[in-house]
Amino acid sequence: MTRLTGSALRVTVFVGEHDTWHRKPLYSEIVHRAHAAGLAGASVFRGIEGFGASSLIHTSRLLSLSEDLPVAVVIVDTEERVRAFLPRLDELVTEGLVILDPCEVIRYAGRDGNQGETDTRGRGSS
Repeated sequence: MTRLTGSALRVTVFVGEHDTWHRKPLYSEIVHRAHAAGLAGASVFRGIEGFGASSLIHTSRLLSLSEDLPVAVVIVDTEERVRAFLPRLDELVTEGLVILDPCEVIRYAGRDGNQGETDTRGRGSS
């Protein structure tokens, strides 16, 4: 398991929901490559509205349903590991936005395999 606390680097990749890499969602390919590279973590967030370099507004509002909502893939790890991963992103992301932000990791802990799910107040369920 990767241990991560203190100074880190966050890479955020903004792409379209329907962007693909060899018929697979681009966001999914980015996450799987980050996992294969042993990075500490990656998450995908679907936007409800946004625009980018094309200046077209994409929205999830009912009266103007978008075919291509914005998606953000967020990856956090040490600066060295994130920067080593950037050439793989360069290969995948031909349209979109990739940004880097320094950050500080306060807590990075996974679930214990024997641990049950928790309710909304953080208490274990029985």
